[in-house]
Amino acid sequence: MTSRVRVGIAGIGSHVPEKILSNRDLEQLVDTTDEWIVKRTGIRERRVVSPGENCSDLATAAAQKALAAAGIAATELDMIIVGTVTADHVFPGVAPQVQVNIGAPQASAFDVSAACSGFLAVLNCGEAFIASGAARRVLVIGAEALTRMVNYEDRGSCILFGDAAGAAVLTPFEHCDQGEILRRSLGADGTGHSMIWMESGGTKQPHHMEGYDSSRNFIAMQGREVYRFAVQKMAELIETSLEGTDPEEFGLVIPHQVNQRIIDGALERVGLAPEKVVVNIERYGNTSAASVPLAWDEALRDGRVERGKLLVLVAFGAGLTWGSALVRW
Repeated sequence: MTSRVRVGIAGIGSHVPEKILSNRDLEQLVDTTDEWIVKRTGIRERRVVSPGENCSDLATAAAQKALAAAGIAATELDMIIVGTVTADHVFPGVAPQVQVNIGAPQASAFDVSAACSGFLAVLNCGEAFIASGAARRVLVIGAEALTRMVNYEDRGSCILFGDAAGAAVLTPFEHCDQGEILRRSLGADGTGHSMIWMESGGTKQPHHMEGYDSSRNFIAMQGREVYRFAVQKMAELIETSLEGTDPEEFGLVIPHQVNQRIIDGALERVGLAPEKVVVNIERYGNTSAASVPLAWDEALRDGRVERGKLLVLVAFGAGLTWGSALVRW
C-alpha cells in the first residue's frame, strides 16, 4: 500500500477590489447607522467590485500572488480548484477561467460550492489529491463577489458582505518545508439549508418561470439561528482541531470572518485570548470563501505567523457546511 504523501503550503496570496463601501456610505442607501453596524457586526467598511470587475478577476489576481509567493510557474500546476458561490456565470465555473488567465493549460480545473466553507472545502480536496499521489501541485482559491447578490433594502444582510479572493499553492511537504497540513475535516447538516440561501435563480425557481419573484433573488438569512449555530460550531472546530496538541505549540486561530460577535462568543467558549485570533472583519466584512485565506495572507505579511507554530483554520456557511484544518507553519 502506498504511504500517504505529506502536504504543505508553498505560497499564499490574496486580492481585494479597490472600491471601498463604508458604513457611512450605507447610511445613504438603507436605514442604518455606522454605530448600529459596528455594534452588531464589528464591520466598518468592505470592498466592492466595480462595474466590469468579476469574481474570476479577483480569483486570478489572488492566484498570481500565491504562485509568486510559492515560486512556482502556472505551467507546473496539475489542478486548480475554486471555492465560490458567486461565479461569473451559472456555468462554466471560475476555475477554467483562472486556468486561461494565468496560463495553465495542462491543469484540470473545477469549482466547489460550499459558500463560506468554500476555502476549507477546496483546501481539503487539494490536500487529498496530493496525499493520494494523484497530483503534485494544486492551486486552491476562495473567491467571492457577494455584493452582486446583496439586497440593499435589507439592512440585516446588506451590511455584512464584501468581495475578495485568497489562494494557496499546495505541494508535497518535502518540496516546500512549510505549512504542513496535519489534520483536516469537513461536515454538513442539510436540515439547515434554508438558514442562509438565495432562493431564486436556480433550476427550481429560474428567472423565466411563471410568477418568478425577483425579490427572492438575493442573499437571505435567519440571523438568530445562524448566530447560535456559528458560535457553537466555531468553538467545536477549534477544540477538535487542537485535541491532543501541546498548548506551547499553538500559534493562531484563523477563522471565517463572519461577525465579530460570533468570533468573540466562540473565543469565550474555548477560553482563547483575542490576540490568538486573526480578525480583519472591520476592514473587509464577510467575504465568504475568501475570508480565511485573506486573513491568513494578511497575518503572514504582518509577521504574526510564527515558524513551527500550529494554525487552526475554521469556517462554516450555507448548507449548512463547515470545515477545519490544522497546519504547522
